Amino acid sequence: MAQSILGSSIYNKAEALAKSPGSISSVFGSKLRGLEFEQTQFGFLNSYKSNMALRPKAVTEGVGLVQEAKENTPMLIKKSTDGTDSFTEMKNRFLSFKKEKYLENLDCYRELAEAQSPKFMVISCADSRVCPSYILGFQPGEAFVVRNIANLVPPFENGPCETNAALEFSVNTLQVENILVTGHSCCGGIRALMSMEDEDNSSFIKNWVVVGKAARSSTKATTSNLSFDQQCKHCEKESINNSLLNLLTYPWVEERVAKGLLSLHGGYYNFVDCTYEKWTLDYQRSSPKHETGGYAIKNREFWS
Repeated sequence: MAQSILGSSIYNKAEALAKSPGSISSVFGSKLRGLEFEQTQFGFLNSYKSNMALRPKAVTEGVGLVQEAKENTPMLIKKSTDGTDSFTEMKNRFLSFKKEKYLENLDCYRELAEAQSPKFMVISCADSRVCPSYILGFQPGEAFVVRNIANLVPPFENGPCETNAALEFSVNTLQVENILVTGHSCCGGIRALMSMEDEDNSSFIKNWVVVGKAARSSTKATTSNLSFDQQCKHCEKESINNSLLNLLTYPWVEERVAKGLLSLHGGYYNFVDCTYEKWTLDYQRSSPKHETGGYAIKNREFWS
């Protein structure tokens, strides 16, 4: 029986995903050859924790949370009237990247210049607060990323768009082993979805978020007694599972999932308390063709 994302407090231990060599593909006349990377999979949490600026520390005048390494605190680019200050900071960041990352790992970047062989495709929201590479620690070459409003995946029958073009490339050409659809708290796109009236398509945004109407309908049916904010939070996770089911409407996605060559995962980043929830779609117990769009999940984890 399919289960809902909300209401469960049981989280499984992390499972290591099998490592497989990259394959040789050809796109537009350019060869893509396999490039070996250290298999980090969902182990990004350890490296993420080690880079956090806030850490518990005992002090002589009491025990509490103190801020360490203030120089590592991100400097946000501020708006300016002519854009000069913004691009000055951007220039400094690029030069810092070149000196501290690119030149220090020149061999790796030279290999990446010839080919890519990512193990992940990540479908994330375009929200400026939820950059997946920054949050999950993906390094160059590890993840093929596409971002859109509310991290939605339209079904196959909706026709071509930039999201399923990226999906086709990552699955058929790059042959990624994992697709991660990752959502987040306080999502404006989901709020727009939950706020719209039926057949309301008066803007580009509403025309896009209607892709998640199945998640909206199921949310309203099961959370009618909750506040609007609570309904939106529920739908943020429900829409992720709806997108996972939509992925199975693509024949070449379902074929690789059925053969065990591709796994579909959901993720939810709560930036209010900095926690991350991850789960995997149970293909054998899920069906996008079911009347209710039934889904089941497994390997659920909670990172905090």
